Amino acid sequence: MAEKKEKQRRKLDPKLRENAKAILDGSLLMKDVVINQIPFIIFLALLALIFIANRYHAEKVFVKTEETRKEIRELRSEKITVQSMLMSKSRQHEVVKRLEQYESDLKVSDEPPIKINYTEE
Repeated sequence: MAEKKEKQRRKLDPKLRENAKAILDGSLLMKDVVINQIPFIIFLALLALIFIANRYHAEKVFVKTEETRKEIRELRSEKITVQSMLMSKSRQHEVVKRLEQYESDLKVSDEPPIKINYTEE
């Protein structure tokens, strides 16, 4: 049995050597089968480049989206802060205080506002 395995190994060795030699010296690339497949190989390489470029673009868009979301959160909190400050400063008693502080001639009216009705003639 050992002799049989030895013979099989010797039979595979020349084929393996021949294939390895063909790969190393480049003669494999000159065979008709490989030459006929060159357009397909180029297509596959181009497709791989497109996939890689698409992946980089997608990652870039994702990072930009996350930055924009973060900025939106910050701006939303700033908006709420400014809005609350404006609400507090626009209350009537705050306006009156500021008018007194700047010694303005404006006064708060004691009379309630009246509605003016206009009729077309």
